[in-house]
Amino acid sequence: MTDNRKIDPETGTETTGHSWDGIEELNTPLPRWWLWTFYATVIWGVIYTILYPAWPMVSGATTGLLGYSTRAEVADEIERVDLSNADLTESLVRVDLGVLEENEKLHRFAVQAGRSVFAANCSQCHGAGAGGVVASGYPNLLDDDWLWGGTMEEIAYTVRHGIRNEEDPDARFSEMPPFDWMEEAELDAVAHFVRSLSKLKHDESAAIEGASLYADNCSACHDENGLGDRELGAPNLADAIWLRGSSHDAIMRQLNAPRMGVMPPWQARLGEAEVRAVTAYVHGLGGGEADVGKSEVEPTQ
Repeated sequence: MTDNRKIDPETGTETTGHSWDGIEELNTPLPRWWLWTFYATVIWGVIYTILYPAWPMVSGATTGLLGYSTRAEVADEIERVDLSNADLTESLVRVDLGVLEENEKLHRFAVQAGRSVFAANCSQCHGAGAGGVVASGYPNLLDDDWLWGGTMEEIAYTVRHGIRNEEDPDARFSEMPPFDWMEEAELDAVAHFVRSLSKLKHDESAAIEGASLYADNCSACHDENGLGDRELGAPNLADAIWLRGSSHDAIMRQLNAPRMGVMPPWQARLGEAEVRAVTAYVHGLGGGEADVGKSEVEPTQ
């Protein structure tokens, strides 16, 4: 039988028969150690798919002979951490929020737990850094301006029940009516007056005209001096903090067609311990205010 193999004279290695520009491709065998390593990985892969969850099926994956589950492992780890913190969690649920900061260890635990709760549930709207989003009307939680109050109890009530949602009958609720019935010139005058309250650039003559319109239509909620009303969630218009923008156009848009934010209630989703934890975290972010006496908003749980 004729041997048609072609041997490279320089290396003594058989060629594959492929040639490019006169260069022959050598059929160099793989190192034995590499081949045995490859075979071992194949065998290991087969054993792994038998022992552990691996193959996707119609309604799930194969469970494997060992019945291992990463979900179960995570659940066990969470349970272990929860058990180790059980005493602190129980204390957090029972403590009067007004004096939480006096217990350094418990307060530190609440803030750290609240940081995680915030990242998982609140950052989608308020931002990872809690700076809010002006374009969408999500409040900045880093400043010391509070729409509904900045004490621990007031923040906790807001977290528990939310704002303007249809799920919780105890949700905080307020509504700004549209003033599109006003003439354009009147709206313009009110916008200039509102900007004057916070010392922003404005037309003085228009602001003077807008002052009476403001007094007749806006002061009942926002206060005659524009300081707002926390009972109504009416923003302070005399500071430098603006929920939906301070430009003349932004104020005009809000007067014509007010946009009202909605916050879901978190009590049922989180539970009392996590509500209190995220309250402590948010309270610390925005220079929260001290509770004076017992809050009348809602009794401590």
